[in-house]
Amino acid sequence: MHANVLIVTGSSGLIGSEAVRHLAPQFDIVVGLDNDMRRYFFGDEASTDWNRQLLERAVPNFRHETVDIRDDEALRRVFDQYGADIAAVIHTAAQPSHDWAAREPGTDFTVNANGTLNLLEQTRRACPEAAFVFTSTNKVYGDRPNSLPLVELDSRWEIDPGHPFAKGIDETMSVDDCTHSLFGVSKLAADMLVQEYGRYFGMKTAVFRGGCLTGPGHSGAELHGFLAYLMACVISGREYRVFGYQGKQVRDNIHAADLVTAFAHVIRDPRAGGAVYNIGGGRHSNISMLEAIGKMEALAGCKANYVYVDEARNGDHIWYISDNSRFRQHYPGWKQEYDIDMILEDMYAGIRQRLD
Repeated sequence: MHANVLIVTGSSGLIGSEAVRHLAPQFDIVVGLDNDMRRYFFGDEASTDWNRQLLERAVPNFRHETVDIRDDEALRRVFDQYGADIAAVIHTAAQPSHDWAAREPGTDFTVNANGTLNLLEQTRRACPEAAFVFTSTNKVYGDRPNSLPLVELDSRWEIDPGHPFAKGIDETMSVDDCTHSLFGVSKLAADMLVQEYGRYFGMKTAVFRGGCLTGPGHSGAELHGFLAYLMACVISGREYRVFGYQGKQVRDNIHAADLVTAFAHVIRDPRAGGAVYNIGGGRHSNISMLEAIGKMEALAGCKANYVYVDEARNGDHIWYISDNSRFRQHYPGWKQEYDIDMILEDMYAGIRQRLD
């Protein structure tokens, strides 16, 4: 008897855990691969082990495997165990910070690029018909968005309303001649590998170049997960540092649940040939740093303890809003449920509960 198996890498993280919870009813077995490297990257407070424990208690058909995606032999054992029963692979495991990547470029590259190559090869060998979903990043565009014609407003930067990207940045933006950060380079290498395995080998791969991915399941740290980390700082009174651009830098934020429903559409109806999608909150859900602080203060009923550092992070975006049009064209049934206020309310409730 054949089983219907889903493999999720980074299964204890924000997107991985949401994928496990959301998709588990559609599969016989969900195998989560996670070795809590987030603790290594960002310290004990960023550990995702709490999330693994929740999944093991709450999801009956979930099986956790402590596997490092750089370990090809360990991956081979997992893929051999389930073989052609593997219907889909969702790859969310990564070193996610462009600041941290400069500390250990080799670790960053081997996790992000080599780890992705290992997963693609094991999928091609053991279950070539499986859908392969990859969480890339908008950092593959480097700081190219900063060359757009931007206008400074009272609380945010905005793009010139007459520009073609006024509704958001689409997949035609160039990845060349800009500063990516080493993280951006390692993720771009992985991004291109996933595309190429789709085009060259005909695998059913999909690349999602995410804006800010967020939600109450995020183990936010200063170097990654700004909205979750800021919320935790506001609630606890810890000092938060705002880096550059007068705090008016804009990010679109997509709730993990909305992103995972996009994954579900791909898994139900995968396309061969290496599809690439910009995905984020878009015009539906975006916010500047100053605006986020104001909304969080209102939710928490207290003033945020933050300081301004007049030096932006290297390669950081001043303004980034995704255009989700290509994905909507391919999967018109997908809808975003969470706007920015709903995201903040959900995060406040979840983080407050965790901190208490």
